Order: sequence, then structure tokens, then C-alpha cells
Amino acid sequence: MRPDNRANDAHRIIKIIPNFMVYPEGSALIEYGQTKVICTATVLEEVPPFLKNSGAGWITAEYAMLPRSTLTRTKRERQKVNGRTYEIQRLIGRSLRCVVDTHVLGERTIYIDCDVVCADGGTRTASITGGFVAMALACQKMVQEGEFSKNPVFDYVAAMSLGRVNNQLLLDLEYSEDVEAQVDMNVVMTASQKIIEIQATAEKKAFTQAEMNEMLELGWKGVQSAIAMQREVVTL
Repeated sequence: MRPDNRANDAHRIIKIIPNFMVYPEGSALIEYGQTKVICTATVLEEVPPFLKNSGAGWITAEYAMLPRSTLTRTKRERQKVNGRTYEIQRLIGRSLRCVVDTHVLGERTIYIDCDVVCADGGTRTASITGGFVAMALACQKMVQEGEFSKNPVFDYVAAMSLGRVNNQLLLDLEYSEDVEAQVDMNVVMTASQKIIEIQATAEKKAFTQAEMNEMLELGWKGVQSAIAMQREVVTL
């Protein structure tokens, strides 16, 4: 029996509150059960040096956890982010870039900030799903204001965690399940069923290709449900 009595193939309740913040071009509060992340999108008229005079824009992300988003206080990363944070930031950025026509964006950068206010597993997957909503809302606003000729976002993208715990395949792991997982996986996919990223690790027990395929099928089921939630708050 799972801690919240969910079926093995059921994800936690997903809630998305669009335009959660006042000032950003786009924002959303996303909840995967007890995991809560505030995502904002800021559009700036600048690009990294390697994109100067290219006519293309850029999507990048920053990720942080509030000190008491976890069971014990986590120190703020004031000077330098740790390896986990850096890896998650890169994951969010490249996941969102895969569904954006950067030439329609022009030489602009969209900064996605994902701040975890409560962490109960799946913070990176919630950040990708919520970060997409914030980005899509920002682009929608820029189109309405005549800054973009058309919406540079051409597909939805969401993410979901899953894993094998006590020899059972479970979707959308909460923290107590994640720490006991024999296999841990995160999948990032688009609405058009294209895979952006698969992160799969044998924590305690190796897995077969057949088990890998089974996990991908379950992951797609979860992503599809998350995208359905995105469609309720933002239309491309």
C-alpha cells in the first residue's frame, strides 16, 4: 500500500495555478501532491555571447530549494550551486528549448526560475511541467503585445518520475518511496510522444530491457496526464 493509497500506476494530484506571480511575463505554481514549485518566466533582450548576431534566442533555467522545503533545513546556495542543482537547471533548460523555435524568439533570452517551496519527491519533474506553463504564458503575452510574429512554442512538454520499489513499479514517487527505490527513472516527453530525456538508474537492482520498456510506457501515461493539466491553463 502506498503512503497516500494511490494505485501503482497513478500519479499524485497535479494542480497548476497560472499567473501566480504579479511581475513576471509568465508564472505558475505547480503541485505534484505535497511537492510545490513556483515557476516564473522572464523575457530579456539579450542572448549568450555564442548567439550574438545569430538571430536566435535562448532558454535557460535556474533551480533552487527554499531552506525549509525539506525535512531538515537546507543551506542556501549563495556563492556556487552544487552538482545536483546544476544538473537539474541544465535539464529544465534543454527540456524547454526542445519545444521552442528559437529563431521566432529572436535574440532574446527567456529565464525560467524554479523555486521549490515544498519538496516531497519529483521536484525536477514538477519544475519542467510548471516551467513550461510559465514559458508558454510569457510567449503568449509577447504575441499579444506584438513582440513575436507568432508563438515560438510549438509543442507541450512535461515530465514524470517513476521507479521500482519493493519489486513493484510505481508512478510519480514521493520522497518516502524515492529513497527506497531499487530503480529510479525520470522521463521528459512532448505531447507529440517524442522523448526529450530519460534518466534511469539502478539504485539497488539492475533492470532488463523489457523492464525499461515497461517503465517508459508507464512514464508516458503519467506525462500525458500532466500535459492534459497544462492544456487546461494554456493553449498553444
